[in-house]
Amino acid sequence: MQNVIWIFGDQHRAHAMGHMGDPNANTPNLDSIAAQGVPFRHAISGCPWCTPFRGSLITSRYTHQATQRTPQTLDTSLPTIADAFNEAGYDTAWFGKWHLVGSNKMEYVPREARGRFKTWIGYENNNAQYDCWVHGHNHHGRDDKEPLTEKLQTYETDALTDKLLSYIKEQKPGEPFFSVLSVQPPHDPYVAPPKYLEKYCPETLELRPNVPKIPRIEEPARKDLAGYYAMIENLDWNVGRVLQTLEEQGLSDETHVFFFSDHGDSHGSHGHFRKSNPYEEALRIPCIVLPAGGARSQEFSDAPFNHVDFAPTSLGLCGIDIPDWMDGTDYSSHIISDRPSLEKEPTSAYIQQCVRKRFQSVNRTWRGVRTNDGWKYVCLEGQPLVLFDLNEDPYETLNLAFLDTHNEKREELQAELQGWIDRTGDEFPLPEL
Repeated sequence: MQNVIWIFGDQHRAHAMGHMGDPNANTPNLDSIAAQGVPFRHAISGCPWCTPFRGSLITSRYTHQATQRTPQTLDTSLPTIADAFNEAGYDTAWFGKWHLVGSNKMEYVPREARGRFKTWIGYENNNAQYDCWVHGHNHHGRDDKEPLTEKLQTYETDALTDKLLSYIKEQKPGEPFFSVLSVQPPHDPYVAPPKYLEKYCPETLELRPNVPKIPRIEEPARKDLAGYYAMIENLDWNVGRVLQTLEEQGLSDETHVFFFSDHGDSHGSHGHFRKSNPYEEALRIPCIVLPAGGARSQEFSDAPFNHVDFAPTSLGLCGIDIPDWMDGTDYSSHIISDRPSLEKEPTSAYIQQCVRKRFQSVNRTWRGVRTNDGWKYVCLEGQPLVLFDLNEDPYETLNLAFLDTHNEKREELQAELQGWIDRTGDEFPLPEL
C-alpha cells in the first residue's frame, strides 16, 4: 500500500515558479519535482476563491454542491477524502489552514467539522504568519473537547511543516497514511522571514506583460510581489524538507507527493488584484505530482485538471476504488503507467463563481470552461464575458467574445459549457447566440 501527501499554499499562481519561466521565482525544489514528476500544465481552480476551492477539494463536488463563498460552512454530513482513505485502512492527518466552518477569523473548529481526519491540527483562518494559533486532536492523547490552543513559535509555514515532519517520522512500515499540509502563505499580507524578504526588491521585479503601465497598479503590484516571492521561496524550502525526510525515513519509494494551490493571485494583471476572476493569473494553479519511487508515465500532462480531481486521482494512485459520490476524474493513469487509462476523458474543466464578490474582483457571477487545447470561454448571466485563444494569446490581451470571426468557436464552447451545467446539476442562464 502506498502513501499520499498533499502540500498546498494559498494564492500561489501557476506562473510563479522557476521552471515556468518566471524570472523572479527561486524554487529549486519545485523545479526538481517538476522535472522528476508530472506537472499538470493546465490545472485550474474550479472556483478561484479560498473556501469554495477547499470544499470541492475534500468532497470532490463542484462548487454549487459544496461551498460557494468565503466564508461558508461545509455541510458536515458530506463525505470527504478522509472518509475514503479511513475506510481503506489508512491513517489520515491534516495540518494547517481549514477555512470551512464559516469564518474569516482564527475561530475554533469543532471536532465534528474536521472532515473526520484521524489527526487534525489546524486553524480556521489566519492572516498573521508570525501570530498563528492551532488546535486539534491526534492519536497521542491530544483531544480538545475543552479547547486547547497552541501558538506556533516560528513562521507559520516552517512550524506547520515541522508538525508534518514529526508525523512522517512516527509512521510505521506497512501502515499507509494520507496527510495534508495546508499553509496560508503566499497569501497576503506578504510577509516572509527576513532572510527571504531581503532578497527581493520591488523596483527590480519583472511584471507580467498584462499588468497595465499605470502607477496606481504597478506600484502596489511590485510591493506585494517582493513579499510574495519571498514567501514562495520559503515554501519551496519547506517542500525540500518534506522530500528529504521521506528519503531519510525510507518512504520515498512508497509515497506520492502532490504540490498545488487553492487559486492564484492577480498582482495587477488586467488591473486586478487577488482572486475570484477568470483570468489565468487567478485561475491557474501549480499542480505537480511526484509519484512514489519517481516512476512516472510521462513528463507532463495537458489534462484539464480541476479542484474536484485531486481526491479521485489520489485514491487511484493507491489502487483504491473511487466512491460514487465523487464527481471528479481519476487522472492517476497520467502519472503512473500501471493504472488503467480512462475510457473517455474530459476535454475541458468547468469553472464557476456562484456568488457575487465585490472586492478587487469581477463583481458578477459567472460560469466558464477552460479546454485542454488552450481555449477559455466565460459568461456572465445572459452575457458573454471573455473568449481567449491561449495558444496565440497566453496573456489574454485579445478578447474574441464579441467578434463575428469567432462566432463558430463561441457556439462550440457554449455547447461545451451548457453540457457541464447540465451534467453537474447547476443552473445558469447562458447568453443567446
